[in-house]
Amino acid sequence: MLLESSVAHPVGVEEAARLAHDLYGLDVTTKSLPGEYDDNFHLIAADGAQFVLKVMHPARERAFIDLQCQALQHLAKHSESVVLPRVVPTQRGGLQTEITAADGTNRLVWLLTFVPGTVLANVGPHSEELLRSLGRLLGAIDTGLQNFSHPAAQRKLKWDLSAAGWIKEHINEIVDSSRRLLVEKFLTFYDSEIVPALGRFRRSIIYGDANDYNVLVSDPWPLPRKAVSLIDFGDMHYGITVSEVAIAAAYTAFGKKDVLRAAASVVAGYHELFPLQEVEIAALYTLIGMRLAVSVTNSAHRKTIKSGDAYVTVSEAPAWEALERLAKIHPRFAHYTFRQACGFSLVPQHEKMQRWLEKNGREAASLFDADLRTAPSLVLDLSVGSEFLGADPRDSETPVLTTKISALMEEVNISIAIGRYDEARLLYSSPLFGTDASPLEKRRTIHLGMDLFAEPGAAIHAPLDGVIHTLANNTAHLDYGPLVILQHDANDAGAFFTLYGHLDKESLARLKIGQRIARGEKFARMGTCEENGGWPPHLHFQIILDLLDLDANFPGVAYASQRAVWTNLSPDPNLLLGVPENRFPKPEPALQETLAARREVLGKNLSISYEKPLKVVRGWMQHLYDEAGRAYLDFYNNVPLVGHSHPRVVQAVQKQIALLNTNSRYLHDVVNRYAHRLTQHLPEALRVCFFVNSGSEANELALRLARTHTGREDIIVLEHAYHGNTSTLIDISPYKFDGPGGSGRKPWVHVASLPDDYRGKYRRDDPQAGTKYAQHVDEILDAMCKQQGHAPAAYMTETLPSVGGQIVFPPNYLEEVYARVRAAGGLCIADEVQVGFGRLGTDFWGFETQNVIPDIVVLGKPIGNGFPLAAVITTPEIARSFDNGMEFFSTFGGNPVACAAGLAVLKVVEEENLQDRALRVGNYLKQSLLSLQKRYPIIGDVRGSGLFLGVDLVLDPATRSPATAQAAYVVNRLRECGILTGTDGPFNNVLKLRPPLIISERDADIFTEALRSALAEDSAQPL
Repeated sequence: MLLESSVAHPVGVEEAARLAHDLYGLDVTTKSLPGEYDDNFHLIAADGAQFVLKVMHPARERAFIDLQCQALQHLAKHSESVVLPRVVPTQRGGLQTEITAADGTNRLVWLLTFVPGTVLANVGPHSEELLRSLGRLLGAIDTGLQNFSHPAAQRKLKWDLSAAGWIKEHINEIVDSSRRLLVEKFLTFYDSEIVPALGRFRRSIIYGDANDYNVLVSDPWPLPRKAVSLIDFGDMHYGITVSEVAIAAAYTAFGKKDVLRAAASVVAGYHELFPLQEVEIAALYTLIGMRLAVSVTNSAHRKTIKSGDAYVTVSEAPAWEALERLAKIHPRFAHYTFRQACGFSLVPQHEKMQRWLEKNGREAASLFDADLRTAPSLVLDLSVGSEFLGADPRDSETPVLTTKISALMEEVNISIAIGRYDEARLLYSSPLFGTDASPLEKRRTIHLGMDLFAEPGAAIHAPLDGVIHTLANNTAHLDYGPLVILQHDANDAGAFFTLYGHLDKESLARLKIGQRIARGEKFARMGTCEENGGWPPHLHFQIILDLLDLDANFPGVAYASQRAVWTNLSPDPNLLLGVPENRFPKPEPALQETLAARREVLGKNLSISYEKPLKVVRGWMQHLYDEAGRAYLDFYNNVPLVGHSHPRVVQAVQKQIALLNTNSRYLHDVVNRYAHRLTQHLPEALRVCFFVNSGSEANELALRLARTHTGREDIIVLEHAYHGNTSTLIDISPYKFDGPGGSGRKPWVHVASLPDDYRGKYRRDDPQAGTKYAQHVDEILDAMCKQQGHAPAAYMTETLPSVGGQIVFPPNYLEEVYARVRAAGGLCIADEVQVGFGRLGTDFWGFETQNVIPDIVVLGKPIGNGFPLAAVITTPEIARSFDNGMEFFSTFGGNPVACAAGLAVLKVVEEENLQDRALRVGNYLKQSLLSLQKRYPIIGDVRGSGLFLGVDLVLDPATRSPATAQAAYVVNRLRECGILTGTDGPFNNVLKLRPPLIISERDADIFTEALRSALAEDSAQPL
C-alpha cells in the first residue's frame, strides 16, 4: 500500500483502548487525535497519567519509526532541559511493535508520554517573546541532534527544503494563475540562490515540521507564555539545518500583518542557542517562501487525490496569505532584518561604506553655492516633541510651516535651515505614509535624509562625481515631487546613491538617465511648494546603499519598528554635507535612558504606568504621542477635560503669562471673572471661592473649613476612598492608610461601607439599597455621638467614587446621608475632583445626580485642563467662620494665569456643548460595552454615566470574584494596541474609562473593538 492511499478501516477508539491494555498494561479512556496518514489517540489512564498511542499507516517502515524513537531517546539524554514526549516501551520492552489490525492490515504501534499544552494555532496573541521562545526551543533541539545519526533519516521527503524543486511538476494544479506566478517567483529565487549554495549549508537531522499545530505552548498564566514542546516527529529527516528555523518562521507568519517581524523573532530565538552562519541567514527569506510554496502546492496536489479532506487543506488559506505578504517584502530587506535579529551588521557593506564616506566626505563639494561647512545655518527641531512646531497639527501644514520657517530664518539672519536626519516626525500626514483606517495605525515617521531649507530656485550641486540613475516626478501629495538619484563609485566599498527630492520640474527636463555629473556641478534647482510635492521649499538629501529595486519609490521616511535597518541603508547625510556638529542639539534621551535617569533622581515610589513604560512627548486633543510618533487614544486621563493642548486653553495661558502672573494679594479681574462664571454652574448657596493649585490642596482646605466651622475633628469617609497626598488626606484615605506602607486608621477617622450596588452587601435589584447603605453612616454617627461623645466635623466623599471602582451610588444614598450628618451637626463635603464639569453628561456635577447640595465642593484635576488649579467653593456662612483672624494665603492659588486657563476651560465646555457630547458619546460607548458583555462573561458589570465609565472584570459572573490579573493583562494589551486605560477598585479589576470630553463615536468604536480583541485572547480568560 502506498502512503498516499487511505486506510479502508482506520483504527477506532475501542481498538486503541484494547491495544493500550494488551501491549502496555494500561486501562485507559481514549480520544481520537487528527493525523494526515496515521491513527493517533490521546489516552488517559486510571491514575491520571496521559499518553499518545500511534498506530501507523500500513505503508510506514519500521526504520522510520525507529528513527523517531531513537531521536527522542537521544534528546532525552542530551537535551534534558527540553520537554519532549518520551517513548514508552511495551510490556516486553520494545519501543515499537507490529500488530494486525481489525481490518487485517499490519500496523506498527508505539506509545509516547503526553505533553500538556495548547497548540500554537489555538494561541493568541503570538507575542514576540512567545515566538522567540519557539526559536530557542528549536535551537536547543538542533543542538542536541548535532551528534545524532540514523540511516532512516536519509529519506526522500516532500518537505525536505533541499529537494523542494519537486513542486515544479505540480504548479499547474494551482488553479489561480496569479497564485501560480507567486509560487514560480519563489521557485526562481530557490533555483538561483539556494540550489547553487546547497554545498555550503550545514546539514544534520532536523525535526522538520514546526508548524502551528505541532508546537505546544504553555498555559496563559503565568506570563510570558512560551513554546514548551513539539509533537509529531514524523517529518524528521537529514537536511539543511537552517531549514528548521525557516519552516517554523513560515508557519508563524500565518495571520500576521507583519510577517517579517514574526519570522525575525523566531530567527532571533533560534540564533541564541544555535548560532546561524551568514550564508544561512542569507538563505532564510527564500527558504521561508519555499516552505510556504511547498505547502500550498502540496494542498493543490492532494486535492486532486483526496478532494474534500479538511486535514489536507487546513493550512492552505493562511499559507497563501502569508506567501502573498512575504512576496511584497524585498528579499534583501528581509536579509538585513534577519541579520539584525542575529546580531550581525545589518547591511553587510555598511561599515566599509561608512569608513569610505568618513574619509572621502571631507572632500565632497557643497550642495549649495554657500559651503555648508562654514556658512551660517540653523538646525530646526521638527520632531514629535518640537516646541517650534507645537502640538496643533495645523501649525505643521505647508502654508503655516513655510511662514514659520521663513520667519525664523529671517529673525536669525541665515539663508539655510536644516532638518535633521533620523528624526521622528508627525509631518507625514498623507496616505503615502500609512493607512488612514485608524488614527492609531502605525505610520512612517523616521526621517532618513536631511532637509535643506532655502529659497526656491536655489542651485543644487553634486557632492561627488556620479551618474544619473533615476529621474522622476512623484506628484502625489507630500511625495518627493521632482527627484534625481545619482549613482557613485566608492571603489572597493562598492556603489552607493544620493537622492535629491523636491526639485523644480525644469531640472528634470535638462537631464537624462546615464548622464555623468561632475563633483561640484550644478545639475538641479530647488522647487516651489506648488511643484515639489506640497512641501515648504527645501531639498531632501539622502544617501542610499541599496535601492532595493525601488528607485524613485525608495522611502525618505521609515517605520519606527524598522528604524535600524533603514538607517543602515541610508546612513547620515552629514557625512557628505559636513554641517558642524556643534550646530546640532544634543539628542533627546532614549526611553531606557529617561527611565534610568528618573529612577536616579525621582522617588522610587513614584509609579509608572504599564509593564512597558510609555514616553510621551506630545498631546493633542484625545491623543498622546510617544517619542517615535505613535499615537495613543487617551481613555484614561480625565485631567485634559477639553482635550490635550486645546488651542483656546493654550492661547489663554500664553496671553496671560505674557502680560501678568502674580499672587492674589494684588487686585486683578481675571480671578473675579472666573469665580463668577464658575459659581454660575453651582447652586445659589455655593458662592464663595478659594483657589489653590491641586486637588490635594483643595481637599486639605475643605477639611480646615469644616473643622473651623464646626469646631470638631472627626471625619467620615468611605471604604477605599482616596482624597489626596498630604499627611491629613492620607489619614482620611483608606486606600492609602489600609494599603502598603499605611499606618492604619486614626481614631478621628470613621469609615462607612462603600455603596457598591454591584459587589456590595446591597445590590442593584434592591430598591432600598441607598437607604440601607445610609444606615451604615447612622451606625457610625450613633457610635461616635453616644459612645464616644463626639460629633462629626464632616462627611467627605467623591460623588461617584473613582478609586473605589467607578461607583455609581444607589438612588437616595447621598440625600439620606447628608440629612443624617447634618442632623448630627456635621458638614457635607463633595469631592468633585474626578467627575465634575459635565463629564457625567446628565449633570454638570456628581452631587446633582443624587439631588443634594453640599456645604463644601472641591474641584481639581480637569478644572484647568492640566494647568495647576483647584478650587474650594462653600457658603458665605462657612466662609465667615473660616475668617477667624488667621490669614489664608496660597502663593500661586488664584493667580491670573491659572484663572485664565480655568476660564477658557469653562468657555470651551459651554460653547462646544461638551456636556451634551459626553452624554451622547458616553451612552453610545456604554451600549457598545453592554453588547460586549453579552459575548464575554468576564465583563461582570458596565456602570457609570457619560464619559465616566467602569468595566468590572470578573472570574465568575455568579460569584463576581474579581479578575485582577486579567484586568492588568487587558490594560497592557490595550496599551500595545494604542489605547490608554487603567484600573481602579479595591481589587484593581475595574477598567476606568475617563477620556477627554471631545472624543467621538469613532473613538468609541476603536476602543470597543480593541477591547473586544483583547478580551478574546487566552490570558484574558478566567483561570
